Amino acid sequence: MGLRTLCATALITAVALAPALSAKTIESERAEFKLSTIADDLKNPWGLTFLPDGSMLVTERVGNIRRVSANGEVSEPLSGLPDIVVKGQGGLLDIATDPDYANNGYVYFSYSEPGENDTNSTALARARIDGQTLVDLEVIFSQKPKVKSNAHFGSRIVFKGDGTLFLTLGDRYSRMDDAQTLDNHHGKVIRINTDGSVPADNPFLQTEGALPEIWSYGHRNMQGGTIHPETGEFWSGEHGAQGGDEINIDRAGVNYGWPVITYGENYGGGKIGEGFKKAGMEAPIYYWLPSLATAGLTFYSGDKFPDWQGDLFVASLRAETLSRLDIENGRVLHEERMLSDELGERIRHVTQGPDGYLYLLTDQGDGKIIRLTPSD
Repeated sequence: MGLRTLCATALITAVALAPALSAKTIESERAEFKLSTIADDLKNPWGLTFLPDGSMLVTERVGNIRRVSANGEVSEPLSGLPDIVVKGQGGLLDIATDPDYANNGYVYFSYSEPGENDTNSTALARARIDGQTLVDLEVIFSQKPKVKSNAHFGSRIVFKGDGTLFLTLGDRYSRMDDAQTLDNHHGKVIRINTDGSVPADNPFLQTEGALPEIWSYGHRNMQGGTIHPETGEFWSGEHGAQGGDEINIDRAGVNYGWPVITYGENYGGGKIGEGFKKAGMEAPIYYWLPSLATAGLTFYSGDKFPDWQGDLFVASLRAETLSRLDIENGRVLHEERMLSDELGERIRHVTQGPDGYLYLLTDQGDGKIIRLTPSD
């Protein structure tokens, strides 16, 4: 059966058609827009990706992948997922469609993978969809080592456009010092080929004792990542501790400092590390004090909001806002925060749809997919 047929014939069971949000026009600094709910009653949705037929796949952290049609019909969960640890911050996390999906049909997803003796780590798998079932499942990456922790899994999946992808990984909270050594995947960005093999130009291939998948290191817990539409560079968003959330231009072989340099402090107070800057370590291009609890991020490149083109949008959990950052030559010139009053919900992810609109995921037990459209 062909991929187009699979998309057309997949079983869609309407759970509910989500009610629309208020039709009230929201005025921001550069655009007027409205919010509409595409789907609701999702269980802590985490990742969202689009299929060629206009439908979406959304992950629920409790361990489900659901298909959502363009008009908001939500399917029953797909079957065929691997074993997933659903504890603390762990569970089923991000999801992304292969850039060559029309030919190979692959969907990638990250999740908390169980290990021996109650250990776990972040893993990345790919599979194809046959009706309501995942088939041809392959686990193409597992974070090493597995540890006993229910926190700081990362993780965003971002395709670079050259046959490789990035996966952001947390430091696992209790192992933050691991972020400064190259013999583990804690607190790292990894870059692999889409089949899980290691690219020949990764920065640490010739470094003794280093894991070859590592792209950059010195990170805490990255839950946002995107490609700059003009430069092709990878940008990442990172949770600080108490304060110190970061935006970084994530480059090959660079040490981003955690936990040696940070703008954050220990929970309850107390200094972390040595300060804000240190030779050989890269400070963020932008940071927040206090923390927003940054999550997904995306550059806007569509035609529906011309005055937003080139801006970086950042979802936040704790602050319950959508931030728009004016970017020029790799610097943040201005920040605008939106939706704290109109929405008032934790925002897990923001992404641009193929239709040029922005889509949000809210992070609750009755989470929503929300679309931003111009008011006219």
